[in-house]
Amino acid sequence: MASLRDIRNRIGSVQNTQQVTRAMKMVSAAKLRRAQENIFRTRPYAYKLGELIARLKGQVDPALHPLFQHREETRGVLLIVVTADRGLAGAFNANIIKLAEEAISTRFASFRDAGTLRLLCVGRKGHEHFSKRGYSLVGDFRGAFDNVNFETALSVMTLAVEGYEEENWDEVHLLYNEFKNTISQNRIMQPLLPIPAEQFMTPVMEERDAANGSSLDGVGTSQATSEMDFIFEPDAGAILDRLVPRFLNYEVWKALLESNASEQGARMVAMDSATTNADDLLKQLRLKYNRARQDAITKELIEITSGADALG
Repeated sequence: MASLRDIRNRIGSVQNTQQVTRAMKMVSAAKLRRAQENIFRTRPYAYKLGELIARLKGQVDPALHPLFQHREETRGVLLIVVTADRGLAGAFNANIIKLAEEAISTRFASFRDAGTLRLLCVGRKGHEHFSKRGYSLVGDFRGAFDNVNFETALSVMTLAVEGYEEENWDEVHLLYNEFKNTISQNRIMQPLLPIPAEQFMTPVMEERDAANGSSLDGVGTSQATSEMDFIFEPDAGAILDRLVPRFLNYEVWKALLESNASEQGARMVAMDSATTNADDLLKQLRLKYNRARQDAITKELIEITSGADALG
């Protein structure tokens, strides 16, 4: 049986851990607030830009822009996997890594076996996980979430587009956690290149449209498509040359912000749970300590009584 000193040491250790988890919860809550503000500011622009790209692609010749053209044969694939740089966030990192591994084992197993599957991991956890398992990695974006900025998204997309244009890969997919609310995230696998014919809709986008009964600008999507028309000035090709890079950069930027907000929410929930569990453990340890103390006092009383009886 553990001694009173051992139990006291254990209580002190749990209390110290609880202080750390409580502090981490407060830090994550503050970071989550800022991350939510960033993602709520970015979403409408990114959504509307995607809507416009889908509209333009339906009205112009896809041959006007090389990133619209689907290749006859897919010989290589690039997966952009967005994870966190740190752990202690519950199943946040494990979920997106699991999604990537499921996609690799089902859809992209032939490319993996042929050596034409490459991964671009944003975040330390994903990079280290896949590098240890012998996957071919592109770039090094460990530490990207120490200071989330648009330059990171620009670098990621530049690397992906250059490889696509050089035919190092023929498809690019983006995997990340979409922020739904503080306690839950959606695992997303989004096609990036070639740019899909229709706008990719995430669960949050679908829920918002369903709740509003309209697109983000208050006009029904189908109604807008049927009633609105665009006049291209100077011409569609020039507009696409400007819009397509911006669209792709903002898709990656939005994914980074979504992942960052999801990470902070997941860590806040995990630390709150750890703090609550520490409370429960402290109650059990204090009860155990009191029982051990009572047993020790009872034993001493018995020894004193036995000694007095022996003297008498």
